[in-house]
Amino acid sequence: MSEDTSLDAELRVFQQHKKEWLQFHAREFAVIGATTVAGFYPSYETAFCAGLKNFGAKDFLIKQIWAEDPVYFIY
Repeated sequence: MSEDTSLDAELRVFQQHKKEWLQFHAREFAVIGATTVAGFYPSYETAFCAGLKNFGAKDFLIKQIWAEDPVYFIY
């Protein structure tokens, strides 16, 4: 069995709860550290500050909640 890479646990938590979060938190930013959800925030900046407050220097994920993740093209 392979070891989890950085943020694998956080991404799993996000995928497990995405459908339910879409109902009440669409377009907000979820903050997740390991398996702990620190909350939902209206902007990346407030989510980042909450992540630092809750998790300090440890890894945490900030991911915006969309029905489908946007695709960006860089030319």
